[in-house]
Amino acid sequence: MRFPMRSLGIVLTSALALTACSSGSDDEATTAAGAASCAPSSGPVTLNYTTWIPGIENVVKVWNDANPNIQVKVQTGPNGNGGTYQNFFNQLKAGNAPDLGHIEYDALPSFRVQDGLENLAACDEVTAAKDQFVDWTWGQVTFGEDNSVYGIPQDAGPMALFYRKDLFEKNNIPVPTTWEEYAAAAEKVKAAGGYITNFSQSDINQFAGLAWQAGGRWFANDGSKWTVSMTDENTTKVANYWQGLIDKKLVSAVPPWTTEWDNAYNTSKAWTWVSAVWGANSIMSGAPDTSGKWAVAPMPQWTSGGNVAGNWGGSATAVFKGSKHPYEAAKFALWLNTSEEALTLLNKEAQLYPATKAGASLPALKQGVDFYGGQAIYDVFAQASTQVAPDFVWGPTMTSTYATASDGFKAAVSGSGTLTDALTKAQATTIENLKSQSIPVAE
Repeated sequence: MRFPMRSLGIVLTSALALTACSSGSDDEATTAAGAASCAPSSGPVTLNYTTWIPGIENVVKVWNDANPNIQVKVQTGPNGNGGTYQNFFNQLKAGNAPDLGHIEYDALPSFRVQDGLENLAACDEVTAAKDQFVDWTWGQVTFGEDNSVYGIPQDAGPMALFYRKDLFEKNNIPVPTTWEEYAAAAEKVKAAGGYITNFSQSDINQFAGLAWQAGGRWFANDGSKWTVSMTDENTTKVANYWQGLIDKKLVSAVPPWTTEWDNAYNTSKAWTWVSAVWGANSIMSGAPDTSGKWAVAPMPQWTSGGNVAGNWGGSATAVFKGSKHPYEAAKFALWLNTSEEALTLLNKEAQLYPATKAGASLPALKQGVDFYGGQAIYDVFAQASTQVAPDFVWGPTMTSTYATASDGFKAAVSGSGTLTDALTKAQATTIENLKSQSIPVAE
């Protein structure tokens, strides 16, 4: 990802410069490209921090108790694409964004191109922390630009297969190791009265992770222009596969992150979920009646014997443009995402998988998890994290790209159109959006 991310920086900087020039202010262009001042504030500071991390209040309380002069006030909301990102954009436009926000890696370029992030490169403690983070996660927050850091990496999202061990064993269905076996198992699960999984009709991040595993590469650039390829051969293969399961009614399609979605897992209607490491908490909180009945295996492969994983999510703690306290905000974000105390709590409260190199060795990640029958599930994800291809590039307008794809996916699960139709439209809309923001696109 190193070369493409550097190119992203070039293109984004060009777009920002064009935007600033169009407003007639060279000073604004200079400010947008430069790092924020990072001097300590005088007197006590209260930072506003918006996130959707479960149990984050318990983590922040530890900081607040130890730092009376830098208090953090937490506001929680829906996940990013569920509404929080749009709120951030609205707040940035209105000039009342919080100091800190939780932003997934795939959405960071959208905020960067809108000049919504403070560049923390002037904060010595931030730049000195670079080597603490897994290399590809640091690249996600710098975009390959010189003298730039637009957030502190928080977590990564290697994917695996959550499955109901008890139901597979009871019905004598082998745990699928390939996507072909997964489709065959779906038939048997349906015959047993359940669905092998729920197809996410509105959270496109999961589909992106599946395409990532299959070798799909949605964005690329040569240093001067972007190429958009949401209908490449590998992505189309994934779309056709899931379209087949939808057409045969082998998967449910309730909106994700809803009570209905939780109930499907809590009442044994949904038997598996191909998800990221943080999904462990989603099942635990949404399906408490199934405690002890789940297990985790590597995600199914397209080729028997393969060892390729996808990645879903992963996020950073960003400081929004306009914060009056970037020094204190950066100091808190570094503690939150590098201290063993905070990382252990984040894993306990939300099963976050740290982005730091030392994080994988946290004692908490080596223990068995009662909800998963005592399995040391993080060993599976630790292996998966080494199997994620590093060259998947996010585009600079992912929020709108996801929105268009989501509309098409919702239509597809209702029988109006197909997943491929949705991706085709998302590609066309993405190209239009890039051009409208003066970001060069290869024709």
